[in-house]
Amino acid sequence: MKELSDPEKLRYHRHLILDEIGEAGQVRIRNARFLVVGAGGLGCPVIQYLTAAGAGVIGIMDNDTVEISNLQRQVFYGFNDIGKLKSIVASTRMKRLNSFVDIVMINRWLNAQNALEIIAEYDVIVDCTDNLKSRYLINDAAIIRNKPMVHGAVHKYQGQVSVFNYQNGPSYRCLHPQSSTENPETPGELGIFSVLPGIIGLLQVNEALKVVTGAGEVLSGKLMIYNALNSQFVLVDIEKNPDNFITKNLITKFS
Repeated sequence: MKELSDPEKLRYHRHLILDEIGEAGQVRIRNARFLVVGAGGLGCPVIQYLTAAGAGVIGIMDNDTVEISNLQRQVFYGFNDIGKLKSIVASTRMKRLNSFVDIVMINRWLNAQNALEIIAEYDVIVDCTDNLKSRYLINDAAIIRNKPMVHGAVHKYQGQVSVFNYQNGPSYRCLHPQSSTENPETPGELGIFSVLPGIIGLLQVNEALKVVTGAGEVLSGKLMIYNALNSQFVLVDIEKNPDNFITKNLITKFS
C-alpha cells in the first residue's frame, strides 16, 4: 500500500495517533471505496464525515433535487440550492472540504437494472435511503456482490443502525423477512425530528470506518435502536437465516 503523503499525515494526525487506527488504518480508509445511496437527511452527515475522515472514493448516488422542506435536517443545502440536484451540490462542497478524496457523482436512481453493476465498484455500501423497496434492492445486490451494507433508518424520534452481510453475518432480510404489501408513509408524511438523521448518519459512518479499518466491534448481528426523546439506546439481536443468502433466488430479482 502506498504510504501517506506528508500533507495527509498532518491532516489525519489525530487518527494516526490512535492505536486502533494508526497509519495502516488510515491507509485502509484512503484505499476504500464507499457508495452512499441517498444524499438526504442520513446521507448528508455520512458523506461529510467520510470525506473528513479521508475516504479514498465516495460515490454519491441520488437523483433528487433540493426542496425547501429538506433544509430543516439536510444540512448540506441552503435556500439558494433549492431545485438543484443533491448529488451535484454535495459533491461540489465535499471537493472543497477535502481535495484528497475522489468524489463520484451518480445522478441516477438505484434500480434492478443498474444495482449489480454500480455496487460491484465499491467496498462498502451505505444505505441512506428512506423506502423499503430501495433497502431490499441494496441488500440483495450487496449479497450477490459480497459487499457489506451499513444500514440506517429514521422514523419520527427513533432511528436504527446495523451492518448486514458482514463476515457471514445476517442480512436486511433476516431482520425484515418480507417487504410490506402496504404503501408505508414517507418521512414527510410522518414528520422527522431535525437532529435525528444527523445522529444516525454519524453512527453509520462509525460502522463504515470500523468495517474498513478493523477497529472495534462492527454492529453485525445486532440492531441498534436510538430514541431521541429519552436518549436511550437498545440493542436487539438479529438471527441469520441462511435461506436469505441463496444467490440463485436473489439473482431472479434483477431482470
